[in-house]
Amino acid sequence: MTFGQSIKTCFSKYVTFSGRATRSEYWWFALLCFIVGCIPVVNLLSILLFLPALAVGVRRMHDIGKSGLFVLLALIPVVNLFYLYLCILESQPGANKWGEATK
Repeated sequence: MTFGQSIKTCFSKYVTFSGRATRSEYWWFALLCFIVGCIPVVNLLSILLFLPALAVGVRRMHDIGKSGLFVLLALIPVVNLFYLYLCILESQPGANKWGEATK
């Protein structure tokens, strides 16, 4: 998935917490959030990115076979590196209880 496709997908699934998200979809959107967060003038845009970022994080956890609640690990300073590790893992092949694998 390219940068543009990822952004388009994440905004089309603005608050969709079901389904799965590939690594590239998650990390391209994370890059957009990081870039926007570095620009101090666009704090309103950062607020608008919160829900789609949360949704893609939940879908990413579903993609590796974990509950979407694992996203809450990012809020705990000592454990947030474990959350990043989970985001790096490869997708679970085939279908799981959250749907078919996406490409």
